[in-house]
Amino acid sequence: MNATTATGTARRAARSDTVKHAARAGFVARGLIYLLVGLLALNIAFGGGGRSADRGGALAEIAEKPFGKFLLWAMGVALVGMALWRLSEALFGAAGPEGHKAKKRLLSAARFVFYGFVAYSVLAFAAGDSGSGGGSSDQQSRDVTAKAMELPAGQWLVGAGGLVIVGAGVWIGVRAALRKYHKHLKMGQMSQRVRQLVDITGVGGGIARGVVFAVAGGFAVAAAVTYDPDKAKGMDDTIRSFRETPVGPWLLVVLAVGLMLFGVFSFAMARWRKL
Repeated sequence: MNATTATGTARRAARSDTVKHAARAGFVARGLIYLLVGLLALNIAFGGGGRSADRGGALAEIAEKPFGKFLLWAMGVALVGMALWRLSEALFGAAGPEGHKAKKRLLSAARFVFYGFVAYSVLAFAAGDSGSGGGSSDQQSRDVTAKAMELPAGQWLVGAGGLVIVGAGVWIGVRAALRKYHKHLKMGQMSQRVRQLVDITGVGGGIARGVVFAVAGGFAVAAAVTYDPDKAKGMDDTIRSFRETPVGPWLLVVLAVGLMLFGVFSFAMARWRKL
């Protein structure tokens, strides 16, 4: 088999129905995680303690339910499918007229790395390594920040990383507000009521997700400026910080609802995303 034939075979495999079904399953798994994180955040807003409002808390919540272990394995495999789909986009281009542009393929490569890590953490948690998938996102953030600061120019690296996360959060929120996701969805196959629901979940959920990213990045920048790794916050502490605002827990309630909306939006992506 020559290189051209091998490339063609790999391209066909990457665009097969199997990969597409795996990607849709990945969207469902992502939606379930965000839905649970939103519910955990809502519990915190109303004074509840309990689990952390992050991926670890969501996985722990699932593990306690009937057939929870099976569901965790299924979610992990689904997220592997999501990662492989993003890898196929990076290698061969995404759907749409601009899918082969270098910027789009680089973004897909970054998403492959991200979802690969998420899939690994879910599978590790399912296998019994609670420290990997279900550990505190706050402690992990502080540990990573502390190690980064020990590197040459580590303070600058942490600050730059924080700014990148802030930029990513703003980018996510703005794109959601502008409904940029429309071009990725089969809008013509939706009824008017479904389109309205998709826009409510897509705009509200995307903005909430972007806000969480941006605020977490801001905490990383603060850690760099003060040279204090303890100022870095994971998803849980970032979400909890909204409860300490002048408007009390109500801003956290709005954020929690937004994260749940993003979970529902992910389910819509599983159904109508162009692949």
